[in-house]
Amino acid sequence: MYRILFTVFYLFSLLPMRVHYLISDMLYLLLYYIVRYRVRVVKSNLASSFPEKSSDELLAIERRFYRWFCDNLVESIKLMTISREEMKRRMVFTNMDEIDRVIEEGRSIALYLGHFCNWEWISSVPLWITPKARCGQIYHPIENKAFDRLYLYIRQRMGALCISMQDTLRRIVEFRKAGQPIIIGYISDQKPLWTNIHHWVDFLHHDTPVLTGTERIAKKFGHAVYYVDVQRIRRGYYQATFKLMADNPSQLPDYQLTDIYYQHLEASIRQVPEFWLWSHKRWSRTREEFNRRFEVVDGKVIAK
Repeated sequence: MYRILFTVFYLFSLLPMRVHYLISDMLYLLLYYIVRYRVRVVKSNLASSFPEKSSDELLAIERRFYRWFCDNLVESIKLMTISREEMKRRMVFTNMDEIDRVIEEGRSIALYLGHFCNWEWISSVPLWITPKARCGQIYHPIENKAFDRLYLYIRQRMGALCISMQDTLRRIVEFRKAGQPIIIGYISDQKPLWTNIHHWVDFLHHDTPVLTGTERIAKKFGHAVYYVDVQRIRRGYYQATFKLMADNPSQLPDYQLTDIYYQHLEASIRQVPEFWLWSHKRWSRTREEFNRRFEVVDGKVIAK
């Protein structure tokens, strides 16, 4: 199965970008108008997140989202064969001198990411930084082993190391013992498991349970923390800017770093709402249900 998937994706990836976007346009028509892929979820999420917008405005965002969603799919596959030179031309990172300065000091960096713009192409950051640092990204293994192996190949092709969530602490400790500065990306806007809910934020008009692992790791290891603000310049071209959130996160009160991240993310989404992943059921866990089913004992969430 892996060989079949690899061959199909590889051959598709070899097509010119203009062909990829032609396929994306056709895929948009299929997913949005025929299959109606998660349209109800998208409509519900948009309506509850932007109650101030009219139905026409919401519909326009919805359609633009599906166009971007299809572009994101083909762009992710293109990562399989795109040259490093072309990747640097299409995914530009700014203020890298600041990042290099932190690494030159022998320190490591935690990057807060979101499902916004093209998060897969952020794996090309090793092309922009000093070779003294090792880049990694935390990921959740895909249940299908063939797809998991395929996406590991794609995501690691530009030099970033994929680290599974359960191995995060162990690998960071290994790098620290070896004196190796690291830059680790965390996609932190995912929905936590019930037993991982320790904090809630007001995010897009929703009382939202959030992951706090990124904050805990950054504080434990003293990593400088940045938010990666990604903008789509035009189709197929992006610019990422690193915004300092905390140089010494251990000085911040608990959960303040997480709150700052969600403030940054919401600002990015409100600026260009169609570039966030509206098709996932982000708000299916409510505080009311959490309080009914769980309790916190000595900092741990347990079922009642």
